Amino acid sequence: MSRLLPRDLLRLATVGLRTRKVRAALSVLGISIGIASLVAVLAISETSKADLLAKIETLGTNLLTVGPGESLFGEEAKLAAAAGARIRLVEDVESAAAVTAVDGATVRRSSYVPANITGGIYVEAADPELLRTLEGTTASGRFVDRATERYPAIVLGAKAAKRLGIHSVDGLVQVYVSGRLFTVVGVLDPLPLVPDLDSAALIGYPVAARLFGTDRNPSTVYVRAREGEAQVRAAAALLSSAADPWDPGEVAVSRPSDALEAQAAAEGAFTSLFLGLGAVALLVGAIGIANVMIISVLERRSEVGLRRALGARRRHIAVQFLGESFVLGIAGGVFGVLLGAAATGAYAAYEGLTLLVPSVAVAGSLLAACLLGALAGFYPAMRAARLTPTDALRTT
Repeated sequence: MSRLLPRDLLRLATVGLRTRKVRAALSVLGISIGIASLVAVLAISETSKADLLAKIETLGTNLLTVGPGESLFGEEAKLAAAAGARIRLVEDVESAAAVTAVDGATVRRSSYVPANITGGIYVEAADPELLRTLEGTTASGRFVDRATERYPAIVLGAKAAKRLGIHSVDGLVQVYVSGRLFTVVGVLDPLPLVPDLDSAALIGYPVAARLFGTDRNPSTVYVRAREGEAQVRAAAALLSSAADPWDPGEVAVSRPSDALEAQAAAEGAFTSLFLGLGAVALLVGAIGIANVMIISVLERRSEVGLRRALGARRRHIAVQFLGESFVLGIAGGVFGVLLGAAATGAYAAYEGLTLLVPSVAVAGSLLAACLLGALAGFYPAMRAARLTPTDALRTT
């Protein structure tokens, strides 16, 4: 018998698996858990990252924020009241809108709620152009405009409205702002690029000045630059000088989309960590296969001795057990890929994301399973091949 046909090799490689089904299933499960971990980690990471990048693309990367920085002596600087108007004159700026914190103002659902229970809601005066600049939308009602900014009208951010138990402005909906009744004229949809405003209650500058003494010095100026990376960079380079021509170094300019991009990059670090854990699980599975194969060799000594006595060569015995280990590895790889894809699909469905399983994760996982299966079976296969017919058939 000089050679082993592929058909015969497949039959011999699976005979041990077919006769010891529970043991084979547990070995396959060990590999599949490691493979599923690798596939799920890569697929969930890519799914989340793709959704985040799509969100950035939808929201746009041309929104900039201008705020007070620090003075020469480390104190917080202050933007001039004319900062917003000067910023609008910059060539590559489409629109700009300022907000100013209303110090000491709190929002409550009724006068029976203690004033110290703020629910994390803060009050800001806002320009009527704010919503257009942010490219935001209202879930109900409308934003403060030139007609309502002089009156006690208020617009709630998404989180602020939820905390106050307000979902619609149908009818007369009012809240207490530092003891004064304000009519809720709008509820905003979430603003992913500026999540701080989700917890804000926004009123007009005139009513803020009349009732609370709020000045026009902005806490933040939101700037919508023209589309295009070059235009955004050009606008960002001029915003500090435009906001404060005398001390541009005391002006802080940022780009909210950079935070989301940093979040997408940070997910790569966590992916590496979880990949390491998945690799450990895969290694444990490979050790399990090696252990099972060694036990299989010991249990099948008589079979090995009989085949050697009938003319099977050492390489035939080695290939038989190596093939059995390889089959365990590839079976675990296939099952692990399916399990990992299913786990990713469940996560994507729960989060409302589009499922994305990278082909490199599938191909790499299957390749890793094949290699580990072969490596795990190498020593048991060599041990079986070294048995002589007399040693293998000897009984104790």
